[in-house]
Amino acid sequence: MAWSPLIPIGMMLAAGAATEADAGDFDSTERAARHAIRCDKPALSFFEGGVLGNGGMGVVVCTRPDAVVLRFGHNEVWDIRLVENTMDKLGTFDEVWEKFKQSKTDPEAKKYVEQYKVMAREPYSKPYPRPWPCGSLVLGFDRRRAELLGHRVRLDDGTCEVRFLIDGRKARLEVTPEMERDRLWLRMLDEGGAPIAAPFDRTVWMPEPGMPTTQAFERDRLGFRQVLAPLKPNPQKNRALRLTARLNGTIESPAQPGADAPRGFTAPNFVPGGGPFVAVVELDQGLEREIPAGLAEPPGASPEAAAAAVQTTRENWRAYWNRSGVALDDQVLESIWYRNLYFIQCSMRRGVRCPGLFGNWSWGKVGTAWHGDYHHNYNLQQPFWATFSSNHVDRHEPYVELVDFLMPVSRRWAREFYRLPGAYFPHSSYPVEMTVMPYPVPDWGWEVCETPWTVQSLWWHYLYTMDKRYLREKLFEPIKAATEFLDAYMRRPEAHGPDSPFKDGRFHIYPTVPPELYGLVPSLVANADCLVDLTLTRFVFKAYLEACRALAIEEREAALMEDVREILTHYPEYLTAESPRGTVFLDAAASNPETVYNTPNPMMAVFPGEEIGLHSPKDVYQIAANTWLNHRNEGGNELVFQNLQGARLGVLNLEKFKRQVNYCALPNGTCADLVLQVGGRYSEGGNFAFMADMGIWVENFSLPAVIDECLMQSYAGEIRLFPNWTKANGNARFQRLRAVGAFLVSAAYKEGKVAWARIDSEAGSTLTLVNPWPRAARVRRGDQSATMTGERLHLATRPGETILLTDAAETKQQTQDQAG
Repeated sequence: MAWSPLIPIGMMLAAGAATEADAGDFDSTERAARHAIRCDKPALSFFEGGVLGNGGMGVVVCTRPDAVVLRFGHNEVWDIRLVENTMDKLGTFDEVWEKFKQSKTDPEAKKYVEQYKVMAREPYSKPYPRPWPCGSLVLGFDRRRAELLGHRVRLDDGTCEVRFLIDGRKARLEVTPEMERDRLWLRMLDEGGAPIAAPFDRTVWMPEPGMPTTQAFERDRLGFRQVLAPLKPNPQKNRALRLTARLNGTIESPAQPGADAPRGFTAPNFVPGGGPFVAVVELDQGLEREIPAGLAEPPGASPEAAAAAVQTTRENWRAYWNRSGVALDDQVLESIWYRNLYFIQCSMRRGVRCPGLFGNWSWGKVGTAWHGDYHHNYNLQQPFWATFSSNHVDRHEPYVELVDFLMPVSRRWAREFYRLPGAYFPHSSYPVEMTVMPYPVPDWGWEVCETPWTVQSLWWHYLYTMDKRYLREKLFEPIKAATEFLDAYMRRPEAHGPDSPFKDGRFHIYPTVPPELYGLVPSLVANADCLVDLTLTRFVFKAYLEACRALAIEEREAALMEDVREILTHYPEYLTAESPRGTVFLDAAASNPETVYNTPNPMMAVFPGEEIGLHSPKDVYQIAANTWLNHRNEGGNELVFQNLQGARLGVLNLEKFKRQVNYCALPNGTCADLVLQVGGRYSEGGNFAFMADMGIWVENFSLPAVIDECLMQSYAGEIRLFPNWTKANGNARFQRLRAVGAFLVSAAYKEGKVAWARIDSEAGSTLTLVNPWPRAARVRRGDQSATMTGERLHLATRPGETILLTDAAETKQQTQDQAG
């Protein structure tokens, strides 16, 4: 690297004015507006309806030829019934582990293990806990007067517009959630946007059956209240939800036909008020004692109140979109990015409970598979992967709060089951009060990787923000607790030392279970040093050491830090094998290069381990690239995961990626988990779409992270621009993607090369940029500019500083052209 002498900035800008203008922001809200989700017919099914949300409340707007049906859910509303085993029945790890080792030759031990698994799994076989659907509101109309044409979800302002012909004239019903309060506004507008009357003549609530329910209506309001109680009666812990709709008209009676009514007759029960149609729905939830019986008092259903609420929502969405943006020639990739970031804002929000497998949308059994719970071997973590690079780190805070909520039960499990310090995090968990692990079965419940995986993103939160206060107050304790457990687990006599089966002086992770593959097998050939365990444990160990240094607490943490350093210097190596593509990584000793996986286990050191990538030595990188290209995946858990790994390696075929996203796409714009091939757990006669109607798969909302990693990477502590982008992918721009070190990065790629980059430093970290220009970079800082050369550019930055970088050769050519 070398600097040229500083020159006045005016001299640079005389030649580079066009480049300077190019580096300005584009309107990301307008880009989002281009990718509305449209349906040109009634959307009868849950998965055709328009998806809305405010991070807490979720709404699916379904439509019929005779009605609009709004289906409500909420991240905070759960069936809190819970069955648990006791620690006396579950015993200790040493007791169960000893029996398992004996089960290979001892029939009585084998019987014990089989019975133990049945006993440990039994509570999870119950249908609860689960997200509790919050009911449906029907707004019906006379088809002789009105025809429902379809709907459109506007990404730019979070509104679903339902299109009608009313008396032959075009009209639309706009459905808009407030973003900071659980309210939903509805208003009918004509083709020009003026408020008008609606054709609705009946309305009814349909609560989810199975809980104590009271319904009520009076004048312009109707609603219901449900009580959600635990199995063991405890009024202090009962929860409740209440939904109240207020309409600008009169509700005369529930919509039921009279005894002498003609067959099929439905009695009108809503009499419009004579002016423009407006309605507002309010959802209240919390402890039962906090949710009074009777109807709530939503604000008046006036056009003015609706317009004010809609304007506030628009401003919220504009602020959201202004945090980052992409402008791509490839409109399919751009649509994937904006649509899924839209769903992220709909499904998670600071101060609201973390979304489960299917987020805040549920109806009947939709959204309840696997309890709709938190699975800690990627499903829980994956929705948040896009929050960092896309500059929405605040959306990660519900996850941080969940980890804090799980600390007591995780510490207890480490202490009482394993008899070890620290915290062992669960395989599955619920947002209800737990005393033991919900799934303590000695197969997936013994995946050691889930402990480091649960705390990994806490370190990312710090790296991408450099917020030491938050690190000290919210992030460090879980990272340390996981480190304490892992350190002790790897120091057990069976994992290290002369009494272990290894006898190699290394510290091993044993026993363990590779995710979604073998379980605990009698030969134990699959149950030691799984790649995912090793890479994530190494990640968390290093995070702990760096956190101690960042917080200046090395003296206090000296003993544990020394233990961790000792393990890292005597660490197991990753297994490899030869494939037709060359040397590849194996996830466990039981695997081979032809193994068909469920999750992309052999590439875990690329991601989420972040050990291997474009920064790695060529021989190590090549093994990882071979592994990715050779990998066989049965589908269902790979859409984001495997493609993100490919982007990190710079080998992702974006055309194939788009086709895979299209294969998984549902009519509502979300992507389901679909099967890709047989040869693993799935058979030729199986339903490849069996998971498609389980619910809205929140995990796939992190698809923007794949595109982010194609545009910019920073995980290795250096910023790399357009690492998985070629001229064939077209021109591309992005703005304010977040990088490690708390940098906000904007850049443009034109005609096959990087045109410019703008980097804003929030925390004053040292900037390292992989130089995208082969000859030299022109660097502008304030009113000074300079030329820098070298493979990597290193710059000390100041908080709040903006740095503009361009191709020095291009700048020089522009200067010569202007002089000529």
